[in-house]
Formats: sequence, C-alpha cells, structure tokens
Amino acid sequence: MKKIKSICCIGAGYVGGPTMAVIAQKCPEITVTVVDINDKRIAAWNEKNVENIPIYEPGLPEIIKEVRNRNLFFSTSVNEAIQRAEMIFISVNTPTKTYGLGKGMAADLKWIELCARQIASVANTDKIIVEKSTLPVRTAATLKSILTTTGNGVKFQILSNPEFLAEGTAIRDLLCPDRVLIGGDQEDREGREAIQALVDIYREWVPETRILTTNVWSSELSKLTANAFLAQRVSSINAISELCEKTGANVGEVANALGMDSRIGSKFLNSSVGFGGSCFQKDILNLVYIAKSYGLHEVAHYWEQVIVMNDHQKRRFAANITRSLYNTVAGKKITLLGWAFKKDTNDTRESAAISVADYLINEQADIAVYDPRVETEKIYSDLDSLETRTDLENRTKLKVFSDPYEACKDAHAIAILTEWDEFKSYDWARIYNCMIKPAFLFDGRNLLDTQKMLNLGFVFRSIGAEPRSAKVVKIRTAKVG
Repeated sequence: MKKIKSICCIGAGYVGGPTMAVIAQKCPEITVTVVDINDKRIAAWNEKNVENIPIYEPGLPEIIKEVRNRNLFFSTSVNEAIQRAEMIFISVNTPTKTYGLGKGMAADLKWIELCARQIASVANTDKIIVEKSTLPVRTAATLKSILTTTGNGVKFQILSNPEFLAEGTAIRDLLCPDRVLIGGDQEDREGREAIQALVDIYREWVPETRILTTNVWSSELSKLTANAFLAQRVSSINAISELCEKTGANVGEVANALGMDSRIGSKFLNSSVGFGGSCFQKDILNLVYIAKSYGLHEVAHYWEQVIVMNDHQKRRFAANITRSLYNTVAGKKITLLGWAFKKDTNDTRESAAISVADYLINEQADIAVYDPRVETEKIYSDLDSLETRTDLENRTKLKVFSDPYEACKDAHAIAILTEWDEFKSYDWARIYNCMIKPAFLFDGRNLLDTQKMLNLGFVFRSIGAEPRSAKVVKIRTAKVG
C-alpha cells in the first residue's frame, strides 16, 4: 500500500490540535490539515503569536511554530480538506447526552454522525477513517453503515486509534507514548492495509514494540476501560482519605505504602478534592450505560460507584470549609486558587472548582478566584452552565482576580483546587498577614508543606489527614518534651 501523503483531522480541540501537530513534526512529508466549523477557534490556532493558541499545553507552541504553514494547516474549509485527504481523523466532542434516550449517561454521537455524513457526501476517492474521539464500543459499525450506503462507489476503511493523553503532559505523551493502539478489520486484506498505513505513520517516531493492533471493538472498549480503571484508583484512594481523617492515619503515608507494592504501583494514588476533565466521568457513565443496555446491572452498579465517590469527595470538601468556619460562610470571602481541573492546562471541564464554588455560593459565601491560565469569561461560563442561578447573581457572588495576592487579601479562608506549581512558591507569610484571622487554608491537592503552613499560623486542612492548627502543634510538642 502506498504511503499516506495527506491527512485531514476534523476537530481542532484538545486532542486534534496537539496530535496533528506532532504527526506533522515527525512526518514532514505528510500534509496535515486540521479543520473545524468554529472559525474563532481556527483563527486562534492561526494566531501569529504561538503563545496565543487556544490550548495551553507545555511544548505545544514550539511545535506549532516549527510546522504551521509548512505541512500543518488550520482551516474552516472542511469539504476541501476531506476531498484532498487519504486519511481522515475524526476528533470531535462526544459529550454525555443531556436529552432523550440515555440522558445523563450515554455518549452523544450527533457530531460523529454529522462528520460521517459530511465525509460521505463529499468524498470522491477511497478514504481511511480514523476514530480519534473516545467512542462507545461498536461505534465503528455505525460509521461504516453511514459511509457505505452513499452509492457513489467510494470505499472506506474504519480504524479505531484512541488517544491516551493526559492534559498537561499531552506533548510528552504523544512523543513517547506507553502504547499506540490501532483497531481495524484484521480479517480483510484492505482492512489490514489500512491498519498498516497508520502503523507506518507512528513508526516514524514510536518503537514498533509499542504499537498494538487489535480488532476495532477491542480498541474502542480499551479506551473506555483505561479511563475507568484510572478514575477507579482516584476514587479508591479518596475513599480511604476520609477514613484517614477520622482515624489519625495519613493518606499520603498509606498511598506511599501501597505504591511500593509492585502489584499496585504508585501512579494515580494522590488523594485530592476529586478528579475532573473531559474523559473520566464521561467515559465511566458511557461504560455504565453500555453495561445496562446489555442487562449487566451488577457491572453497571460497580462502575457507577466511582462517580458517586468522586461527587461525594467534592461535596465533603466544600462542606468541611463551611463547618470549619463555624458552620457559616455567609458574607465571608473564600478564595479559590485554581479553576482548571489540573495543572498545566486551561481545560476546566468537570473541574472540582466549579462544584466547590457552586456549593459555597449556595451557602452565601463571597468567592474570589485566581487561576494563571483560565480566562475570566470561561470561569463565569462554567458556573452559568450549572443553571443554579442567573449570570448576574454569579457575577455578584464570584469575582475573578489577575493577581493571587489581591485574591487572597481579606479572605477568611483559601482553598487550593488546582495543583499549579507556582502556588508552592508564593509568599505565604505575606498571604497569612493579609487574611482575616483565624486564617484557614484548605489544601485540596495536598500541595503545600503542612508544617510550614502551621508554623506561619494557618489553621490547616489537607485531604486525608487530621485537621491541624499551630496551637495543636505547640501543645503536642510540649507534651512530648
């Protein structure tokens, strides 16, 4: 089979943009075009200053600067790009349905179907279609059905090539992946040729031992299962964190002991206010829906508890703030440091900060927010999307600051909700001195040095450890002496 020379990616989001940038860098002989109907997003990708591209991801601006307008292009001319491409990646959003059958659980595949119909309507040569979006198992059959009933004689091969990227380390994950998974029709010669065409692209920089080929159904299900297993670990350690707080155990010490067991490993054992992002919750709910649709109710119930635990962790973190501040936060300024769901990204989807802010506003708190990468309007949009109050009410009760020290000034309490590295380097003595006393500090990411914060005078609360204050430390020290 001839080498692929032209690629089109439909969808210029968190997956499509970085993935195509790396392919363009590693395969300079391939012309890569990323298309999207959102003209503002495409304009942002074409910004002269690469620091202003719409996605913040360490290492991405440098690659974009190298390959943009060389062999990587961003365009709104979807039909033209489809016609020119030999291989088409579908990388559009697949959110959880908010309506109809499967509401609140099933993946909404309307954008996937629209992509398939658009490809079918304009394609005039044979194409390899690559599922890059996270999709329910057997979605490829739906794509095949739509694409092969056009009657225009064009042949399509459907591959599944799920992404395994962690936001904040996406470029590193793309450059040095644990594995590349490619699913296709292994029983058919043309299917095997399509698989090999994609394998050949990744072989330009990925060792062949890390490229795994499967049937398409295994590939689709592997992506959902991988995210479910990772989220399960987070919820598991978070469940233990609550027990630690009641018993005097320390969740960090427990996690360290667990992580040294080679059967368990140390990754994803950091207790926190809860996981967020576009994948974990959506994919688990999708897995639950699929299990229920096959009558596997015990399987569905098992995975559903991962979400239940995550929601509980967010609620109890916010409730602990209220209880600690003498059972009321009404009229009190609470500063949230971090709005992104994790560090090194400007993605806020399913961020714990949204839930915590909403809870505290319901308790009549005045919220101050600082995040180094999330734009002000995005913060208000996230809060508005909950539809728990009007936009005016949200803007009255929540203020966004561009300076962290101003955000913390006159605060009754501070809550760290994103593990941005810069938070560790702040002048915390300065912050303490400008707060209302007693000054409460709630570390939702176990980011800060407990003893240091106690020595400064903070009433310190972290995940998975007993509440501590400077006074308690002094008493304990005296008893030991």
